[in-house]
Amino acid sequence: MSVWSHEGRNVLVVGCYSGIGRATAEELVRLGARVHGMDWKSVDGIGLSAFTLCDLRDTGSIDAALGQIAGPLDAIYYCSGLPQTHPAMDVLKVNFINARYFIERARPLVRDGGAIAIIASTAGNGWVTRAATVTEFVTTSDGSAAVAWAEPRLAELGDPYSFSKEAIIVWAMRESARIAENRGIRLNLLSPGPTISGMTPDFDSFAGAKVIDVYTQPLGRRSAPEEQAFPLIFLNSEGASYINGCNFITDAGFTAGMATGQIALDRLLAEAVA
Repeated sequence: MSVWSHEGRNVLVVGCYSGIGRATAEELVRLGARVHGMDWKSVDGIGLSAFTLCDLRDTGSIDAALGQIAGPLDAIYYCSGLPQTHPAMDVLKVNFINARYFIERARPLVRDGGAIAIIASTAGNGWVTRAATVTEFVTTSDGSAAVAWAEPRLAELGDPYSFSKEAIIVWAMRESARIAENRGIRLNLLSPGPTISGMTPDFDSFAGAKVIDVYTQPLGRRSAPEEQAFPLIFLNSEGASYINGCNFITDAGFTAGMATGQIALDRLLAEAVA
């Protein structure tokens, strides 16, 4: 069978109601996978094999939802996220604290040699500037400890969306070595740039559409959700069997342009807010 084939693969897509998660589920169905969807709103019209409601802010809801998943799974796609227009602790829970909880609880359902892919964001690129702080957060012992660590620091941590994405990136890179060594399960991240999704109005209202569009350079347009779903599916495919612990940046070259001085960010931001 081709390494690109998904015929008969049993996969779970968390956050399949809209955006990248929905595009991922739709493409996996087209590729022949048995797709079990999960989200806090009901989903239909995309050919899912099964669907389970789950509120990722609540660990009890996570436990109940996972109790309805039949393994073994070939792959998990964690596509859920909340923008910074929601309460800060909800953002931290869905994007990191309970994402960590979910993946730890779901991992026994994944077959040896399977794969897990998480949607992060280029908003998390800043982890390198405060690695010690992020590491302190992601190495908390459990969800309660993570909440206790974060609540008194919310003001100093700044934008909860960016910090939550920094956290999931650092946690997954650290965790990838352990689960690969123990069971051969690969764990990777996809970090999209600005992408058209159900959260687009939230991001635009928070930062301003013109400011968001600065980060679409050098192509100068936002990604379609399908353009992120394709590389996300690749990360969990057999074609990526030697890729582990990777934060795969899919931002049309913005990060590369910044790293090499090809993008004049300060000038572009000044023009956007003028």
